[in-house]
Amino acid sequence: MSYRWLDEDSTISLDYKANQKTPFYEPIVNTFQDGGYNPNVSYHFNPDVSQYHYGVRHPMKPFRLMLTDHLVLAYKLYEKMDVYHSHRASREELLEFHSDDYIKFLESVTPDNVKKYSQYLKQFNIGDDCPVFEGMYDYSQIYAGASLDASRKLISGMSDIAINWSGGLHHAKKYEPSGFCYVNDIVLAILNMLTVHPRVLYIDIDLHHGDGVQEAFYLTDRVMTVSFHKYNGEFFPGTGNHDEVGLGKGKHFALNIPLQDGIDDESYIRLFKSVMEPVITNYKPTAIVQQCGADSLGYDRLGCFNLNIAAHGECVKFIKSFGLPMLVLGGGGYTPRNVSRLWCYETSIMTNVKLNSKLPETLPFRNFFQPDYSLHPNLGDRLDNKNSKRYLENLRNQLLEHLRFLRGAPSVAMNEIPPDIQNMSTDEEQAILDKLNKESEYDEYLESERQKMNDKDQARTNEQEE
Repeated sequence: MSYRWLDEDSTISLDYKANQKTPFYEPIVNTFQDGGYNPNVSYHFNPDVSQYHYGVRHPMKPFRLMLTDHLVLAYKLYEKMDVYHSHRASREELLEFHSDDYIKFLESVTPDNVKKYSQYLKQFNIGDDCPVFEGMYDYSQIYAGASLDASRKLISGMSDIAINWSGGLHHAKKYEPSGFCYVNDIVLAILNMLTVHPRVLYIDIDLHHGDGVQEAFYLTDRVMTVSFHKYNGEFFPGTGNHDEVGLGKGKHFALNIPLQDGIDDESYIRLFKSVMEPVITNYKPTAIVQQCGADSLGYDRLGCFNLNIAAHGECVKFIKSFGLPMLVLGGGGYTPRNVSRLWCYETSIMTNVKLNSKLPETLPFRNFFQPDYSLHPNLGDRLDNKNSKRYLENLRNQLLEHLRFLRGAPSVAMNEIPPDIQNMSTDEEQAILDKLNKESEYDEYLESERQKMNDKDQARTNEQEE
């Protein structure tokens, strides 16, 4: 069947009424022979997260999340997913990874009282990258809560793939913020998943090294971290060379792929697939967390790669094809119109649909996407590719040699699976139990009343028969 709306070169111009009836996406029919996989997908969002502002000149723009949600809605992708309004992470949830004094600082400091905390600003790495802004703690709670909610859907089996584009803030450390990231929602979500999953694989395709996540799990074999990023020893955060492999029990369970400026679609995809297939085959994860930072796209405000949206999405599609429970998160990305395009496109990959490359006419803020109004602008011709074929082949061989040390999947003794996957407080649980008990008592009362009425009816029937 031919779908004319997928053909950008069509000479037929539809009128307004016809445009209103034109479908926004085409379902992709997967067959068993094609390795078809039709997962149950959940989408976790909180519209409040886009209302926060780091500062006028700061490159991080939470507004990009509103653009993403608008695109997802305009393409009607909500028809293919379970959509959840996420909760705000509690202080107790944040303390599962972060230190008490750091969380107390985040709770307390504001732009109005920042002078009062001047002695702590250096201690907690507050500066140009991580400024104090209005609602900073609330913002952190919102995006962390969405990642925790998404992880619980995976744990409970209610979702096969769970998406939170507001998450993926991979630089935050236990004691301090870093690289625009205040709370490390990825670490919190993985810790949650480890209560059920023996092995979790973390994959990072952000432009920057996922140092905060690597550091958190550097000493364990229960989480393997794999990061594709720019590295020259100076580019932020300055870590991520291929010789960072983990320590102690975690030795060989950190894998870093350092890349140079200008890598293109073909080179990136080939390297990604040739590394990730043996990683998954050897490590045998029971769940995957993928951070989909959009600053690895071409023409990103802080970026230096040449990736197009389809190539970035191909990496996510490849990991999806393994059919494992998957948490999909956002991350970096500093050209909002391209960030939202990418994450909408990758949402369509998760939900097995092919989107019309022309953005819907009903899209709010559509002018942000001019002049082409396309889901797939050309982003791949900005920089020369400094990653020679020889460099990439040598890097690939180093990485495959490194994987030989894994010697199969590490065994894990799962002594206890905590029953509280909803993370309710004792008072909340007791309130639910009390309600259920009252309902049960009321049901018993109604049943006894029905029995009394039946007994009376039976007595009258017996009298009539006599």
